Amino acid sequence: MTLSTIERETAGQPVYSILWMHGLGADGNDFVPLVPELVAADWPALRFVFPHAPVRPVTINGGMPMRAWYDVTGFDAAARQDESGIRASIASIESLIDRENERGIADDHIFLAGFSQGGAIALSTGLRHPRKLAGIIALSTWLPLHDAFAAERAPANASTPIFWGHGTGDPIVALSRGVASRDLLQSLGYTVDWHTYPMPHAVYPEEIADLRVWLAGRLSGL
Repeated sequence: MTLSTIERETAGQPVYSILWMHGLGADGNDFVPLVPELVAADWPALRFVFPHAPVRPVTINGGMPMRAWYDVTGFDAAARQDESGIRASIASIESLIDRENERGIADDHIFLAGFSQGGAIALSTGLRHPRKLAGIIALSTWLPLHDAFAAERAPANASTPIFWGHGTGDPIVALSRGVASRDLLQSLGYTVDWHTYPMPHAVYPEEIADLRVWLAGRLSGL
């Protein structure tokens, strides 16, 4: 499926792209206002791509159709995972990466970012991607399909930097779920720049400030 997107460029002829996936029930507009808060004036030109997830029935919300990267049956770790939906969304994001390649942005100048369910797709796609990416930004999220991950992960992104922010009071994605996913990745040798904040299921200014510092280091080091 070709996803519709919203795009924002910080200057002409971008040399880096950030593909940013929204959370359950939101859409690509959700994080557009973040761009001026996040980007520093001296950064190279960036293209932000905010895709809209498909509309589908979501079990945990009574089957109500809404934008979702995959179906959700529950927020606890034991809930059944929508493997086919997850893999379809991974394929859709891979198509967006291919489109950035066609527009002149190499894989190692592409970041994948996401909040909540969107973060799950950013991690799932990025760490399986066969060519090295610039980095992965995971906000208030977890790693799905964890049982299959060790066998499916791509060596090309074994050292890709990961920024991870999570709220200590998150009532939707419990901090313990994020910690368990972080621990799995670290046990496999991944470097996770882990941050917690006294917040619910949200994005806070302190988190954006930390992410700005992290991104600045990645951009200057590429």
